[in-house]
Amino acid sequence: MDLHYTAGETAFRDTVRAFLDTHLPADLQRKVRQHLRLNRDDYVRWHKIVAKQGWAAPAWPVEHGGTGWTAVQRHIWEDECARAATPPILPFGVNMVAPVIMAFANAEQKAYYLPRILNCDDWWCQGYSEPGAGSDLASLKTTAQRDGDHYIVNGQKTWTTLGQHADMIFCLVRTDSTVRKQEGISFLLIDMKTPGITVRPIIMLDEEHEVNEVFFDNVRVPVGNLVGQENRGWTYAKYLLGHERTGIAAVGRSKRELTFLKQLAMQQTKRGAPLLHDAAFAAKVATLEIELMALEMTVLRVISDEGKGPGPQASMLKVRGSELQQQLTELMVEAIGPQALPFDPAFLDGGAPHSAAGDDLAAPLAAYYFNYRKTSIYGGSNEIQKNIITQMILGL
Repeated sequence: MDLHYTAGETAFRDTVRAFLDTHLPADLQRKVRQHLRLNRDDYVRWHKIVAKQGWAAPAWPVEHGGTGWTAVQRHIWEDECARAATPPILPFGVNMVAPVIMAFANAEQKAYYLPRILNCDDWWCQGYSEPGAGSDLASLKTTAQRDGDHYIVNGQKTWTTLGQHADMIFCLVRTDSTVRKQEGISFLLIDMKTPGITVRPIIMLDEEHEVNEVFFDNVRVPVGNLVGQENRGWTYAKYLLGHERTGIAAVGRSKRELTFLKQLAMQQTKRGAPLLHDAAFAAKVATLEIELMALEMTVLRVISDEGKGPGPQASMLKVRGSELQQQLTELMVEAIGPQALPFDPAFLDGGAPHSAAGDDLAAPLAAYYFNYRKTSIYGGSNEIQKNIITQMILGL
């Protein structure tokens, strides 16, 4: 692999930077850089800005509204967005359900849903995990029974990220309980405004309403909302999870946070010198940076295999990416020490211009640290990912 950008790729990077410098709203950039909480309007506003440019779904085929960029160009785009501190384009529509729709849905479903995903006309959430069916997802118990032209859906989903904002949910449901558990699952697209759906908040350790429980009580879903074939949903679910786990690596974001960590450590002192000059702390930062560089090379190797969907290598990216994200938050809290103790929800939510404790950079970091305990669990816990690597890559 040639690790140097060509002249054309460098020119492309300059074009991306010019777009971000011109179009990224300063208030959104500030929120992301300072680890403040984003609201629904923040996400949608940025998505629509990017969609107007035609860049909201770089990995999509051109015929569906994609950019036609190479793998290297897509990496440059993601890297530059992270460097500039843009809000993320939420993955549930663009990167998760859309590839399933493209690969397995019928022509009518593609024509309806894909343009709406591209323009963020629909906010999507994911209906996979259930109480008792998280990493062991095939044990799910939410049922969908055929009743004429509809399915009647009953059950519960949990850890539904940002489901309180969602217009649509893509759901795994059990349509046959008489066969092996992986063989009786179907993939449904469900309008969140359908009668019988209840969304209840789960408040996390950092006191943020990020995830939810979703209950289905005799929810009528048109049969036309079934993706692909009935009872083939497990195949589609695995396809989707590969795309999810590749993105979870979040190398660009971690590179930005590494820069933030270094700046933070230069502002803190130990024995009269910047903390980053302390040999022990500097060694921790250097080790993390080396591991992050290695992860980036692995990501490039996986995504440069044009024409292939992500395979079990996505599990490697998920494991290492989530571990490094957690290590970054740990070193941030270690760097600021007691300044991490004050908790100021009003500042985090944008209700106050400055932290009550007086240090705007330090104030969000404890909540950031606690929130990122989740990364080694969601998308399939790291323990499960290691089992996948053992079986499908090492052949053990």
